[in-house]
This record gives sequence, structure tokens and C-alpha cells, in this order.
Amino acid sequence: MNLLLIFANTGIKDPSIWYPTILGVLVVVSAFGLFIGGTYLLVATNTGARLAFLIVGAALSGMLMLLSTLWWTTASPLNTLKGRIPGYSANESIAGDDFARSKIEAIQKIGPKNKLDLAETTNVKAAIDALVVIPKSIGGVPAELPNSFQTFESSTDYLVAAAYTTGGGAWLDKTSPYFHLGDIKVAADASFPWVHVTAHVPSYAVAVLCPIDLEAQQVPFGDPIPAPTCDPDKQATTIVLEKDLGSLRFPPFMVMVSSGIMFALFLLGLHWRERDLQELAEQEAADKSPTPAGV
Repeated sequence: MNLLLIFANTGIKDPSIWYPTILGVLVVVSAFGLFIGGTYLLVATNTGARLAFLIVGAALSGMLMLLSTLWWTTASPLNTLKGRIPGYSANESIAGDDFARSKIEAIQKIGPKNKLDLAETTNVKAAIDALVVIPKSIGGVPAELPNSFQTFESSTDYLVAAAYTTGGGAWLDKTSPYFHLGDIKVAADASFPWVHVTAHVPSYAVAVLCPIDLEAQQVPFGDPIPAPTCDPDKQATTIVLEKDLGSLRFPPFMVMVSSGIMFALFLLGLHWRERDLQELAEQEAADKSPTPAGV
């Protein structure tokens, strides 16, 4: 172990290859060998190698099935296997506030009934900040290059003049969050010969962004600063966001399914072994039974 530490400090050019890569692999292998291997050796000394393999395998897969079921059904699966967190992603940018210029048919049909109130608009603003603001460098490390949607230097450089929502409403959007697996992007009305499936209808949020009027913010010292307003000389921009339901519970669900299959196979192996022992005992009893006289 000391040789590994010396080699990691002197012989490896990239220190991160030791931590967390090599060290993480060693910890997982050691833990598996210590807990699973130790349990197997203990059981094997009493039951034999083959029977111990079936017993330990059934116990391990059954525990994983129960644990992954808890991961899957808990309200907030923290520190567990998990997929993408639900959120919004930028889909389209439109110059001005003319929704008819959108390439998405659902956006073209947006009307006053789709407009959000002030509280809901604030929630959209929080999602917009992460999508349209140019990322800053952290700790001297250059940030990634901005994409076509990131055009503002700060979240205080613009206002959300109006926000709208449309789409969604299928049964999958209303599914309990404890059992939602992921975002299924197929046709809104997909039919199969044996079952009718209504899949997730894409849900969109539309935000009209306008640059802030900086001149109106410049007031004499001591005067109250007025509320930010849109700059009438600058054109607004419409950002179309598509809601991603994520796949937060899909990994624990797959662990539950796979471990459940393994658990069933190990139990089946134990059942077959018990049947074989019963048949062998019956055969030995029949062979030892006395032969009737005259036969």
C-alpha cells in the first residue's frame, strides 16, 4: 500500500488518476470482497461452496431489490442512483414577441389564456437565468463558451415582460412523482394492436425578455431607485423552453428490476436443489426397502 502511495505522488503525471479513479475502484473491490466474499466464506464452511453461492446470491439480490424499491419510491432520492433532474431546456429563440414566427405549432397558437401570473412568471425567470446568462469563470478557470441563447451578462440586465405556458396535460404528466420514471418522447397518440398508449405531450414555457432601461435607473443620489422597466429602444426576445421531466427514478427502477430477476433465479436454483435432494432421498429409501418374499 505504501508503494502505491509513493507511486501515486511521484510517478503519475495526472494526480486525479489516483483520486478518485484508482482509489475509488480499490474501495469498491475491497468492500465487495470483504463483505460479500467474507459472508460467502462463512456460509461455505457450513453448507458447501455451491449451496453457499445460492444462499448468498439470494440474500444479496433480495436486499438490493428492497433497497432499490425504497430509492425508487422515496420523495427525494438523495445520495442514491438517480438520473436527470426535471427542468427546462432552451428550444428556440425568436426576435421580438411574435409567436407566429415560431417553428412549433403549439407556440403559434398561444393566446391570452396561456399567460402566467406574477408568481408563476417568477418561477420561469429562475429557469431563464440559467439558460440566457453568459457563464462566468470560477476560480480563474475559464467558463465554457456561451451558446446562442446566452446573450446577457447578468440576470439583472433583462426583465421577463410576459410568460406563457402550453402543452402537456397527458396522463404521464399527472403521474405521481414517486413512480415517474422518465420523459417518454414519442407520438402524442401512439396505438398498438394490444393496448392503447397516450404518451407524454411536450410542455412548453415561453418567456418574452426585454433589456432593462438603464437610463431610467440613473437617479440623483438619495432618490429612490424606480422599479426596472423595459428599454423601448431595444427589441425584445422570445425564448421557448421545453420541459424535461427528467429520469430521476429510472436508475433505481432498473436496479430493482434486475435485482428482482436475479433474486427469482437464485430462489429457483434453491428450489431445484431441494427437489433433487428429495428425489434422491426417495430413491435411496426405495433401494433400502426389503424385497418381499417370493419375488
